[in-house]
Amino acid sequence: MMFDKFKKKKEPKKVFPPVPDWKPEIARPIESIIERLNYYTDNKKDIAVFKNETCVVLDDNLSDSDAQKFAKEVLHQIYNYHPDMKPMNMNDGNILIQYNHPTVNVVLETHTKEHWNLIDKNHQRALTTDEVLITPLGNNVFDDFGKKALFGRCFMFLDAQKTEVIKIVRKTI
Repeated sequence: MMFDKFKKKKEPKKVFPPVPDWKPEIARPIESIIERLNYYTDNKKDIAVFKNETCVVLDDNLSDSDAQKFAKEVLHQIYNYHPDMKPMNMNDGNILIQYNHPTVNVVLETHTKEHWNLIDKNHQRALTTDEVLITPLGNNVFDDFGKKALFGRCFMFLDAQKTEVIKIVRKTI
């Protein structure tokens, strides 16, 4: 009691690769996400869709099994080496989150409006252990765009921890 302040504090268990604490349990409209991604690619790319709507843009002419294998390998590379995200505002008001490999998450504006209180409240939990993101507002200080991007990135982490391709969408052009 008296000497408690001299005891070594327990460090939180380090997990590698680091993952965010927040695991949003929000159903996302998969068909709307696929429709938007088809729009962004002009329907010129095949896409592998994971259970939590992370999408991998595929090389041309892959069989379904090769497409699944490729998508899982790409997600593994992002997750295990450094998941740099590059969020972009799209012309339709949505956010497209890109990574160092042909993988994206689409954050629908209509969906973020519907769940804004939850996103605003939990966006700091979307950072990984010991992660520092430098923004114009300061270290780990986010505007609404940044909060939405962190929300969308959570789904990539969920898919990377349990890789389950649920759909291969073929190009139409």
